[in-house]
Amino acid sequence: MKELRYSLVIALVFSTSHLFSQDTIYFKKGLMISAPAHYGREAIVTDELAYRLYTNELKRPVEGEFFGKDEDGKDISWQPLVADSLNRLRPLTRPDRRRRRFGGDYIYLTYNSDKKQPALLHVKGNSFLFLNGELHTGDPYSSGWLYIPVQLKKGLNELFIRGYFQTTASLIFPKKQVSINTEDATLPFVVLTHNNNLLHGAIVVLNTSGKELKNLQIKSNIEGRELITPLPAIPSLASRKISFDFDAGDVSKKDTYNCNLTLLDKGKVIDQKIISIEAVDPSDHYSETFTSDIDGSLQYYAVTPQSTPHDNAALFLSVHGAGVEAIGQARAYHSKDWGTLVAATNRRPRGFNWEDWGRLDALEVLNIAKKEFHPDPQHIYLTGHSMGGHGTWFLGATYPDKWAAIGACSGYPTLKEYGSADGLVPDSSKSLIEQVLLRAGNQSDVIKLAHNYKAFGVYILHGDSDKVVPVKYARQMRKVLGDFQADFSYYEYPGGEHWFGNQSVDWKPLFDFFKWHSLPVDTAVNSIDFTTASPGISANYHWVSIQQQIHPLELSHIQLLRNKLKNNISGATENIHLLKMALNDFNAGSDVNFELDNSSLHYKTVSNDDTIFLLHKNNQWSFADRPSSYAKNPQRYGTFKEAFNHKMIFVYGTSGNKQENEWNYNKATYDAETWYYRGNGAVAIIPDKEYSIEKYAGRNVIIYGNASSNSAWKSLLADCPITVTRSGIKVGDKTFTGDDLGAYFVWPMKNLPSNSIGVIAGTGINGMNAANPNQYFAGASGFPDFMIFRLGMLQSGANRVEMAGFFDNNWKLAPEEMVSNTN
Repeated sequence: MKELRYSLVIALVFSTSHLFSQDTIYFKKGLMISAPAHYGREAIVTDELAYRLYTNELKRPVEGEFFGKDEDGKDISWQPLVADSLNRLRPLTRPDRRRRRFGGDYIYLTYNSDKKQPALLHVKGNSFLFLNGELHTGDPYSSGWLYIPVQLKKGLNELFIRGYFQTTASLIFPKKQVSINTEDATLPFVVLTHNNNLLHGAIVVLNTSGKELKNLQIKSNIEGRELITPLPAIPSLASRKISFDFDAGDVSKKDTYNCNLTLLDKGKVIDQKIISIEAVDPSDHYSETFTSDIDGSLQYYAVTPQSTPHDNAALFLSVHGAGVEAIGQARAYHSKDWGTLVAATNRRPRGFNWEDWGRLDALEVLNIAKKEFHPDPQHIYLTGHSMGGHGTWFLGATYPDKWAAIGACSGYPTLKEYGSADGLVPDSSKSLIEQVLLRAGNQSDVIKLAHNYKAFGVYILHGDSDKVVPVKYARQMRKVLGDFQADFSYYEYPGGEHWFGNQSVDWKPLFDFFKWHSLPVDTAVNSIDFTTASPGISANYHWVSIQQQIHPLELSHIQLLRNKLKNNISGATENIHLLKMALNDFNAGSDVNFELDNSSLHYKTVSNDDTIFLLHKNNQWSFADRPSSYAKNPQRYGTFKEAFNHKMIFVYGTSGNKQENEWNYNKATYDAETWYYRGNGAVAIIPDKEYSIEKYAGRNVIIYGNASSNSAWKSLLADCPITVTRSGIKVGDKTFTGDDLGAYFVWPMKNLPSNSIGVIAGTGINGMNAANPNQYFAGASGFPDFMIFRLGMLQSGANRVEMAGFFDNNWKLAPEEMVSNTN
């Protein structure tokens, strides 16, 4: 897939015993090394230093000590570095910038503590870190608000930090074991004349105590009005972003107001903080919060109000660029007299590149905006800038029946060609294993979906001097569209760089182009030409829905012509097993004829809103009954990443030995930290003995541990053909043995047609450590339904992936959809 890359490793030997009286200690100097590693937008990870750490082969760094060879065969040895005046750890010699990708600098630090004590670890400019072998997430974009509660042991504490550029690291010794942090608040505006009696915000609670916190409360007070919100459990030595209610009913004029927050434990005050809430007029730009169906966390979207509000106006969904807040995106637009603009967040300013959970966030905001503003359903438009330009290309191609027109501004089409911080999505591979993994990410390749753009108008705007996203990407899409799309407009702004003022997005010709485009109603659409990579992502196009594929995650294509006068539907399909078709445009008692591929079918409608299912088997189409809710369907289709889509709960095993139980909990905590950082998310972490299907009905489950160490396995996975125990992994009739095997896979919940189980497991501690990388949170990374691999993957890449593949439409193992390295 990709060759091994090299990252920077920094080491520090530093005594701070004389600084214990201070609250914060910065690390000032250390050592560095370039070691082979590769982290990107893919399931396969290589990391020589981590491999040595897991196998107890990593020696404590010493200046000048030999580590190994680089990709050019040159010796690698530890070298010194120092922090600058801003406490940024920097090498004394300039490293090769080619190698500073896909995870960046690896940093090793030591801290000698005279006692066991809690602390907050504050690192910026890193992707993750190990503290005494325990994984924690990082702050790759140097946001600065990530504080990780940790327990320092007496004596030497070791940190290995994989960083990017200009990494800073410090330890903070808090005066309070439990505290409120408001640096990463999610807050609405108070919009005057709206109902402001019950608004919702979110802040972070830091717990450096050694016990789980339950039954805490947050009391809010703004302008004398109080509300008390019960809080969910907060694990020991962890943080959690929590939602709170506040009543701004007495806010009556445009201004900034203090909202007092008090953290309570059985009425006792634990901590207090003040946050600022902005009150604005209804004509101003503003933010609103909502509870996400993805994970139950609080998210927000921003609004540029219509200058003269009325129902049945237009709605514009704008998707922002990397590092841009949604409210900043909305403020770049002037109010329009003919429509309202809403800006989704992508879950974070960088988030998921509008793929995966960024895609779902955009859909959530679109649906909320439709209910809030009652737009004309035929006048809904999509636009975005930079990363949001990619989001426009991606969302436009994925959901072609949602938009009257789209406008991509200074955007790139695919992450195969423009990968940004997490790297590129690989384009191809000779390895069969890697081909399966890449197939799982097909939905990201909008070039393969380009014919879906025929459904609407397309406007392309790009500065011809753009050095961030070169204009070649706009010209590429102009060429792609030119082969088939008659309805598009193209403009290169002379001398325009990546941002040439608000007109980079608020471009009048673009909105004029939108104004004369409308989305046709279903009854007017008689020609279907639709491609999808997965029904679980995009199944519907007007009156037809692709329910199941023949080969999961390969492209499916349907072309249909409907003649309502002759009661005829004809067309051709590729890679479609089950179709759902609405016949509500035919009258009751109509004789409808189908000519589909090589099949001729006849159906007589019973009512004016008949829906039929068509099954493709043995190269013939036939009518079928509605499939079982257990079967794969657009609400639950796989892949592994889909398990994180529906109010998941992390369930860690406590039924194993001490080492297994510690890994189960630490891995769940690491994933929760990463989900919080990447997706502004919040997730409950509970032990296996607390979980029951009845108590947590309607929620997806992520299992940490194996059948030997997680007691929830038996109730959730008893009928799964994949079993992981201490002795090995069994996949159907095939068995893999050893204590170094890791696994990721998804499995459907019985009697719950929308819910799934995600499994993160290992046979022994080596296999568990193999499962540590959570590249599934990297936007557009491809993970199939299941993947079995060994710890040696960290050295050898795909050669140590034992098996990968997809279940069939009835969640059974299908040999033709599986690839094994031992075949």
